[in-house]
Amino acid sequence: MGAQWKAKGKAQAADARGKLFGRLAKDIMVAARGGADPASNSRLRLVLEQARKVSMPKETLERAIKKGAGLTGEAVHFERVIYEGFGPHRVPVMVECLTDNVNRTAPEMRVLFRRGQLGASGSVAWDFDHVGMIEAEPAAAGADPELAAIEAGAQDFEPGEEAGVTVFITDAADLDLVSRALPAQGFTVLSAKLGYKPKNPIAPASLSAADLEDVESFLAAVDAHDDVQNVFVGLAG
Repeated sequence: MGAQWKAKGKAQAADARGKLFGRLAKDIMVAARGGADPASNSRLRLVLEQARKVSMPKETLERAIKKGAGLTGEAVHFERVIYEGFGPHRVPVMVECLTDNVNRTAPEMRVLFRRGQLGASGSVAWDFDHVGMIEAEPAAAGADPELAAIEAGAQDFEPGEEAGVTVFITDAADLDLVSRALPAQGFTVLSAKLGYKPKNPIAPASLSAADLEDVESFLAAVDAHDDVQNVFVGLAG
């Protein structure tokens, strides 16, 4: 599952595409608060690169930039909130939300975590590293991920969930720097974002098939919430 949980299966992937656009629109609006020009707004530039890679409609993308930058006269008040705790069978979970109403989101998260345990701030975060995560693929045959990681300034790298994709792990402050350096090392950046990487991930093999299915069901329910942007889980593989 890796550090970030993702829906599996074709039907789930199709449903996830629509939600992905919605999540990216939120990220764009929040990033655009720092300015509508990606040339001078690194955070916006990274989100826009990710949006273009997944073929987000241009009209949707441009509307989100204008709305976030305050060019449409509409007020955007999204707050980033992290909920942390344990899913079923004590699997640690970090849930990143963007919400315009914390008073709505918080009790709904408590309901979802009834299958596990919602913790206080810091109860699970200590077991995760806050890092940059860059998904990239070779632009040409022979591109070496280890050499690219060293030359671009990444801390580490690991195979991605999709064949041929490498995830480069960076210090949180170096996300944009490494993302811009990777193309010169023969890699095309597919996405770049900040996230949480578990320090001591639980091996799925240590859970029974029924327990693992229980965890998957919980994660799917959390991920389906409209305010959830990312779900990071302490499971290996």
